[in-house]
This record gives sequence, C-alpha cells and structure tokens, in this order.
Amino acid sequence: MVTFLKTGIAQIKLKINTAILHKIRPIKSFEFNGADIKKDIYEKYNFSGELVDIFVNNKDRIIHKWHHYIPIYDRYFQGYRGKNIRFLELGVSKGGSLSMWRKYFGEDAIIFGIDIEDTCKVFNGIDGEVRIGSQDDKKFLLDVLGEMGGVDIILDDGSHKMKHIKKSLSILFPHLSEGGIYMIEDLHTSYWKRYGGGFRSNLNFFNVVRDLIDDLHHWYHKKPLKIKDVSKNCSAIHIHDSIVVLEKNKVFAPTHSRVS
Repeated sequence: MVTFLKTGIAQIKLKINTAILHKIRPIKSFEFNGADIKKDIYEKYNFSGELVDIFVNNKDRIIHKWHHYIPIYDRYFQGYRGKNIRFLELGVSKGGSLSMWRKYFGEDAIIFGIDIEDTCKVFNGIDGEVRIGSQDDKKFLLDVLGEMGGVDIILDDGSHKMKHIKKSLSILFPHLSEGGIYMIEDLHTSYWKRYGGGFRSNLNFFNVVRDLIDDLHHWYHKKPLKIKDVSKNCSAIHIHDSIVVLEKNKVFAPTHSRVS
C-alpha cells in the first residue's frame, strides 16, 4: 500500500511539473508597459526607419503590432515604396494596419484588405479597398485578385488558424507576381491548440515550412516536391520569430564552377 501511494504521488507530481513546464504565457504578459515605443524598438532592434514613426504617431484607427515586426516589415517591403505596387492584407480588424500601409507605400499603391467580419466594411475606400469574405474561399480570393489586377505583396494577418493559413498560401502564392513577397505573421499560434496547432503537432504550420525547406533542396534528395504549387517558384524562405517570408522567383537548377 505504501509503495502504491508513493508511486501515485510521484505520478501526480510529474503531471503537475509537466503542466507548469508547458504552461503558455498569456499574450498580455508580453505587452509593452514602457512610455517610449520608438526607443524600445531602436534599442532592441537598432531600427529607426520611417515605419516606426508611422506606427507610433498613429492617431487614427487602432494598429496592434509586435515591436519586432516593424524592422522585419521594412526589411522586405522598403524596396516597394513609392511604386505602383499591389498589396493584399488578409485581416482588416480595426483598420489601422491599412492606414499604416497607405502612409508607408504611398498614394500610388493599390491596397486591398479582406476580412470575414461585416463590420470591416466601414473601412472600405479610406486607405484601401476592403472586401468581405473568408481567406480559405478560393473563388472569393481569386475575385479579389482579379479586381487588383494581380498582386505583388501578400501579408497574412488573418485568422491565424493552421488550416486557413495553409489554404490561403496554396491558393494565392501561384498568383503572386514574379519577385513578389508572401509574408505570414503571428505564427506563434502554430504552437496553440485553439488555433489548430500545438507543440510538435502534425498540424503546426512550421511542418509546412519544413516541407517547403525540403522542396527548396529537392536537387539533393530523391523525394518529390511536397507542396508543388508553392515550391516550384519559391526561391527563398526566411524565418523570424512568428513570421515566415517566402520569395517568389524563377527557380533554376544549381550549378557551380571552379575558377583559378
């Protein structure tokens, strides 16, 4: 009986310790409590570009962004500024993000946002065009691209659910222009079950990224492309905290030379 009790207690302790170890920090615990957002971004990420000023000086609609996203955005998007580019954001929310992108890209940019919530209609025509529909609805997405006349940059800030992220990628990436950028953010949700993910879960979106990495290196192994519609024209994959960036370009068989 004593041995049984000791074993039972040990098992309970193990379960408690495991639960504590894998406890997820709530989003609120990451919230910035300082007074100077611009200073925080500069000191941590050595970035003080104009996008920071656009973000911190926002007085219009609510923008909610993680601080480390700002320099990442600028790294991949700054070459498109002031041009007649076509930008699509999945997820409109409070409308602040579209406002930020209008100020950043300029008046010549074609900017569209989609959202499943009817309340987002009020933002239509202010900083860009807003269309209501689901990010996993192929017909809806292709209709939006048709209105835009194509797309050069796609930013997925939508539902953050695994099945939606994957579906949107498979639908939209083939229609992205050559030289275009496909960015997916808030991928910390890949580790959360309520978004269809989980640590080491088969549905975790980073498993899709691993498949894309294998596909990128298919020249060196005998396995077929796992995500052909994306991989056949995906020239680079960049992974940051909670962000994945895919570049679309023609992909050529690698060659090498020895020059003396």
